[in-house]
Amino acid sequence: MIPQEIIRRKRDGEELAAVEIGAFIEALSNEALSEGQVAAFAMAVFFRGMTPAEIVALTLAMRDSGEVLSWSGVGKPIADKHSTGGVGDNVSLMLAPMVAACGLAVPMISGRGLGHTGGTLDKLQSIPGYDVMPDPATFRRTVDDVGCAIIGQTGDLAPADKRLYAIRDVTATVESIPLITASILSKKLAAGLATLVLDVKFGNGAFMQQVSDAEALAASLVEVANSAGVKTTALLTDMNEPLADAAGNALEVANCVDFLLGRKEGSRLETVTLALGAEMLVNAGVARNLAEATDRCRTALSSGQAAEFFARMVTSLGGPADFVEHQARYLPVAPVEIPVLSAGDGYLSSCATRSLGMAVVDLGGGRRRPTDPIDHRVGLSQLLPLGTKVEKGDLIAVVHAADQASGERAAQVVAASYALAETPPISAPAILKRI
Repeated sequence: MIPQEIIRRKRDGEELAAVEIGAFIEALSNEALSEGQVAAFAMAVFFRGMTPAEIVALTLAMRDSGEVLSWSGVGKPIADKHSTGGVGDNVSLMLAPMVAACGLAVPMISGRGLGHTGGTLDKLQSIPGYDVMPDPATFRRTVDDVGCAIIGQTGDLAPADKRLYAIRDVTATVESIPLITASILSKKLAAGLATLVLDVKFGNGAFMQQVSDAEALAASLVEVANSAGVKTTALLTDMNEPLADAAGNALEVANCVDFLLGRKEGSRLETVTLALGAEMLVNAGVARNLAEATDRCRTALSSGQAAEFFARMVTSLGGPADFVEHQARYLPVAPVEIPVLSAGDGYLSSCATRSLGMAVVDLGGGRRRPTDPIDHRVGLSQLLPLGTKVEKGDLIAVVHAADQASGERAAQVVAASYALAETPPISAPAILKRI
């Protein structure tokens, strides 16, 4: 394999054979390529794209660059979900135990916050003792005994993706749909899944702001995953406002517990969580249709089973045994709370969602650099949904901060992020399309 020939052929728009892509990724994994060669390949793909067959080959080569988990003997369908990220998106925390209560096994390998979006692992580390990087035996035992485990990616899963992503990140090639597809799916396929559901977000709080871009990514992910042997569907979901009424690590965990205890009924968060859960049950073959699957998910919530499964997962991975009953005892609390009040009368008509996410980062709840520490206490709560009628002085959010100065800065950003109108805005559906 001559790397520069592969780079040249892709630069010139030619279709690469699976064996060529496999050899290139093997060389990448063995550090037999220079960073310049990898960057040139990524840029060639960025401009020239890839055919579906090439993306499948790239995904499988990256999957096979490390360990591929096997769940033989579990006796339940192995399923998972992936979200492209947003603000106040804590769905994974409720979804995994909910579908586990319905008979699925969910080895959910999640990530940390990226840019303005929150990370599932950062949220879970708000829980004292919760081990996001357990040893393999603990991970398998939790999936076997509880039915779900949410942990972080080990270095043994799709290591080629880690090096390729690091180079993409500094060469302005992150936004390539073929490379995004292979990056996401190589890690998911390495987890040994049988089925997958994707939550692809669009809007001003999403990485893919335009619906057309989100739809193109979703279509690529679904086609490639199914071609690789994992039954997959996707939902396009709206991220023009926070999904939960909280943003920030410990605050989103508290929101999760409230959800599991039935205190978030009728919310957009419930709509999206139930829809993703129904997709997972149908894809896994344990429900005949989406209506039946949705009913089963509702029952898992209303019966308290989902909350019980969440509690068992937390305990199995090192957290407190009574966390669900007494989460207020365990979650860290910010010392400063600042109310954000409406500046006038009217309806909340639009939201600069990304600005809210960046406000959480500025408070210390996210990272500007990968090495930055996280303050799990800080964030936003009591966020009102769009369409709410407010009067001047009404509460529209609460800022939780480590100090007064950072809290006041965040409060100004939050206040400026919402627009008022004299008439109610047209209600946007939480779920736009199924692919």
